Amino acid sequence: MKPFSLFFIFWVIVSGTIYISAFTRKDFPEDFVFGAGTAAYQWEGAFDEDGKTHSVWDTTSHCSNGSNGDIACDGYHKYKEDVKLMVQMGLEAFKFSISWPRLIPSGRGAINPKGLLFYKNLIKELRIYGIEPHVTLYHYDLPQCLEDEYKGWMNRKIIEDFTAFADVCFREFGEDVKLWTTINDAPIFAIGAYGQGIQFGHCNFTRNSCTETYVAGHNILLAHASASNLYKLKYKIKQRGSIGFIIYGFGLSPYTNSKDDEIATQRAQVFLYDWMLKPLIFGEYPDEMKRTVGSRLPVFSKEESEKVKGSSDFVGIIHYQTVYATNQPGPSLFPSLNKCFSTDMGVYLMIDGNSASFEVDLNPCGLERDLEYLKLSYNNTPIYILENGLPLKHDSTLQDTPRVEYMQAYIGAVLNAIKNGSDTRGYFVWSMIDLYELLAGYVSTYGLYYVNFSDPGRKRSPKLSSSWYTGFLNGMIDVASQDNIQLQRNLSSSSSL
Repeated sequence: MKPFSLFFIFWVIVSGTIYISAFTRKDFPEDFVFGAGTAAYQWEGAFDEDGKTHSVWDTTSHCSNGSNGDIACDGYHKYKEDVKLMVQMGLEAFKFSISWPRLIPSGRGAINPKGLLFYKNLIKELRIYGIEPHVTLYHYDLPQCLEDEYKGWMNRKIIEDFTAFADVCFREFGEDVKLWTTINDAPIFAIGAYGQGIQFGHCNFTRNSCTETYVAGHNILLAHASASNLYKLKYKIKQRGSIGFIIYGFGLSPYTNSKDDEIATQRAQVFLYDWMLKPLIFGEYPDEMKRTVGSRLPVFSKEESEKVKGSSDFVGIIHYQTVYATNQPGPSLFPSLNKCFSTDMGVYLMIDGNSASFEVDLNPCGLERDLEYLKLSYNNTPIYILENGLPLKHDSTLQDTPRVEYMQAYIGAVLNAIKNGSDTRGYFVWSMIDLYELLAGYVSTYGLYYVNFSDPGRKRSPKLSSSWYTGFLNGMIDVASQDNIQLQRNLSSSSSL
């Protein structure tokens, strides 16, 4: 490279005013939506205010002296401030969940007027500024009273109660909400919450994970179908919205080029994707799961199969990292969560070939593989990427360059998938601001905005990633290719010498 050219590229990068073009916001379909997300327990705080009762998440987070979501980001009191941040960023949509025990404190029956008013005001505030609300009905915060009464998702009574809760939400908010999802990350919720050790709603409680994981998963599917069919029969024509279901996408890849690892990857797809997607699209569990799990896997009646089949207008995908599948014994993701499910699956899952933790890597090809698999296996059903982001240590450093590089790479992967025919319709960064995280508490966070959790006022500060997303959404940034990102790194290193 000529010295002048090298200097010019260095100046371009440092000045931040010119970018080498790879793609822009305009390269996406006109109706494609970009957003960011939160969830009720992780964002709202106000855990015992204005008539809200405890959820199972409240109970479990108070089992030890560790962190909890009692205050979290205090979104319950600061939602208008957060909406202003979304407006400044140019956010097109906001994904959030509705706290069941805040809206219906007894789990069924009377509506809490203050809880209802909060969500109406939040949705109104979003609509005023042209931000599309994307509402998740259930993000792990079952009213504790229902867990105490009948063991929550282990009992078919949950189907009726969840449908009644959904009915209230559709009736009260549906005129302004056009995108609904029923249950967040359903397969992983069933695997994790109904695995081993501490569970949602219990401080010391061990479940029979060899059976209860599949029972909970079955009831989740039936509850989703019940709420979805209610929406389509009672509200859809008038409100003109869509309703979907969320799974976790692992970006599965064989650990080696061997035939055995290819087979292991296919088997992992069956247990992690097809377990719930095949009933949703085709009405039945995968044959391989029926053979392996046997009588522990519940059976759909003919009527139930027809209700579940076709009950999702779209599938929501949560994706953070690529996972490698092998049949060779080694450290794996699931035994600590659910040893029996891992044994049934018969596959060892690893990150970077040696890690057994939910770390995140920069490997956007995994997301493309997910989208290609869903396109080919499930009639190219519409897709929304509802969570995608990078966790970093929570500190006051606002220069989160790795997160910017991550977002560039994964948004580019989504565009590649669309160009290859995937009917992907939206992308949501997790998370809009720093939250109380399910596994990490406040140790590592995903936010585009920093939250000072030591400050009683929970001050928000923009990170570099929020500025980058602002520029991208407003058409001021042409995203550089990964080669150029690496060049930026190299030149930055050279400039510091």
